[in-house]
Amino acid sequence: MPSRSRPRILLRLLPLLRPYRWRACLAGLALLVASSSVLLLGQGLRTVIDRGFLDADVARLNRTLAVMLAVVALLAAASALRYYLVTWIGERLAADLRRDVFGHLLTLEPAFFERNGAGEIQSRLTADTSVLQSLFGSSLSVALRNLVMLFGAVALMLVTQPWLSALVLLGIPLTVLPILAFGRRVRRLSRHSQDQIAELGRYAGEALNGIRTLQAFDHETIARHDYNRTVEAAFQVAVFRTRQRAWLTGIAMLVIFAAVGVMLWQGGHAVLAGTMSAGELSAFVFYAVLAAGAVAALAEVAGDVQRAAGAAERLFELLDARPRIQAPPVPRHLPSPVRGEIRISALRFAYPGRQATPALDGLDLHIRPGERIALVGPSGAGKSTLLQLLLRFYDPDAGRLTLDGVDLRDLDPGELRGALGMVAQEPVLFTGSAADNIRYGRPGADDEAVRAAARDAHALAFLEALPAGLDTHIGPGGVQLSGGQRQRLAIARALLRDPAVLLLDEATSALDAESERLVQAALDRLMRGRTSLVVAHRLATVIAADRLLVFDRGRLIGSGTHDELLASTPLYRHLASLQFALDVS
Repeated sequence: MPSRSRPRILLRLLPLLRPYRWRACLAGLALLVASSSVLLLGQGLRTVIDRGFLDADVARLNRTLAVMLAVVALLAAASALRYYLVTWIGERLAADLRRDVFGHLLTLEPAFFERNGAGEIQSRLTADTSVLQSLFGSSLSVALRNLVMLFGAVALMLVTQPWLSALVLLGIPLTVLPILAFGRRVRRLSRHSQDQIAELGRYAGEALNGIRTLQAFDHETIARHDYNRTVEAAFQVAVFRTRQRAWLTGIAMLVIFAAVGVMLWQGGHAVLAGTMSAGELSAFVFYAVLAAGAVAALAEVAGDVQRAAGAAERLFELLDARPRIQAPPVPRHLPSPVRGEIRISALRFAYPGRQATPALDGLDLHIRPGERIALVGPSGAGKSTLLQLLLRFYDPDAGRLTLDGVDLRDLDPGELRGALGMVAQEPVLFTGSAADNIRYGRPGADDEAVRAAARDAHALAFLEALPAGLDTHIGPGGVQLSGGQRQRLAIARALLRDPAVLLLDEATSALDAESERLVQAALDRLMRGRTSLVVAHRLATVIAADRLLVFDRGRLIGSGTHDELLASTPLYRHLASLQFALDVS
C-alpha cells in the first residue's frame, strides 16, 4: 500500500467542508450540548440515590427528577439536531464529491478510460463516495461524540473517585494496541474489498451490455460461473475484513469492561466499608460505562475510517489524474467562419504501449475547404486514427496537424470540437427522448430546428410515427430503434450542429440496403458545402468522392479519383476487384 493510503489522506476532504462550516459548527455545538446532557445525568443519578432515596427526601427527589427530565429533553433535541445536520453534511459532501469527480472525468481523454475501464471508474464514483458519505454522515459524528464523552467521563470519574479511576484508565491504553495491530490490515483489506466490488461491476456491465452476443454464443453458463467466482472472491475478502474488525471491536470491549468489572468489585467493597456512598458509586459506574462504551465505539469507528481511507485513495487517484489533452495557457482561435482547410505535415503517431508499430507514419496531406475525401484501405491502416487525431483525442508524436492554418495543439479542444461533427459506425445515443438526442448537437436549439434537422436526415417520418413523436423516449442507447433509425438520428444530431468539418467513420457499413439508401441520402445532404472525411470499406459508398486516399500500414500510398487509383495503386485495384468483380488481370 502506498503510504498516502493512511487515514491522513482523509484530510484532503476537509476543504469540501468549507462552504458548510457554519452547519458543521452548529452540529458541533449540538454534539457538545448532547454529550454534556448525558454527563449531567450521572450527577443527577448520584443526587437521586444519596439525597432522594437514602435521605428519604421526597421534595429533593422530585426536584432532581424534574431537572433530569429537562436534561433528557435537551438531550433529545440536541441529538435530533446533530443527527440532521451531520447527515445533511455527509450527503452534501458525497454529492459534491461525485460532482467534482465526474466533472474531472469529463476532462480526461478517451485513452484514460480505455486504460482504466469505465466499469471500474463507475464503481469508484458510486460505491466509494457512498463509503465516504457514511463516514462523514455517521461515523465521524459517532467518533466526535464518543471522544467528548470519553474525556468528559474520565474527568468526572477523576473528580468522583481518583483511585478507582486508575483501574478503568489502565484498560484504555490496552485497547490502543489491538487498534494499531489490526488497523493496517483492515485498511489493506478494505482497499482489496473495494477493488473486488469494482471488478464485479465491470464484469456485470460488460456482460449485460453484450447480452445479445452472450446469449447468441450460448455463454450464459460460463458467464454465470465466472461471475459467481468473482462474487465468492469478493465475499471471502469481505468476510476476512469483517473478521479482523470483529476481533478489533471484541478485544477492545473485553479489556474495557473487564476493567469496569474490577472497578465494581473494588467500589462495592468501598461502599460496604463506608468510604464511598452508593450515589458516588452509581455515578462512577455510570461514567465508567460511558467511557468504556466510548472506547469500544471508537474502536468500531476506526475500522470505518480505515475503509474510508481506501475509498478516498481510489477517488483521489481519479482526481489526481491529469488530462494529457489540454488547452494551452493562451489558446489561439479559429477564424470565423471556419473554412475547413486541413493540412498534415510529416505526421507520426503510435498508440501508447505500441510505440514500435506506428498507426500513422510520415503522413503529408492537404485537404481543401469543402472537399469530400474518402479514406480507404484494409483494417488497421490508420484511417480511424486520423479522425481521432483531428478530434484531438490524441496528439501526434511528431509533425503538425492544422485546421485553417492553426495547429490543433494551439487550440482549446472545446473550440476545435465545436467546429467538427462526428457520425460513427455505431452511433451512441443516450437515455431520453429522440428530440433530446438530436438536440445533443446544439443544446439550445428550438423545436423547429430539431424538426428541420430530423427532416433533412430523413428521420422525421419514422419519428413522428412513434407514440409521442419526437418526445418519445427511445430507451438506453436507443434500443427501441433499428440500426438505420439510430444512424439517421445521429446524422440529424450532426446536421443540427452544422459543423465546418464532418467526420464519418463507417457510417453505413452495418445497414441493410434500404436503410443504407436512406442514410446515404441523409449523408449527402449533411456533406453538402462542408469539408468531409469519410472512412469506408465499401467503395461503392464513396466512389463519387472528390478524392480517395488509400492507406496501408499507417502510410498514405495513393491519392486520386476512382479511375486514377485503379490505374496507379495496386492495393486499391485489388480492393476494387474484390468488391466490384472487376477484371484487373
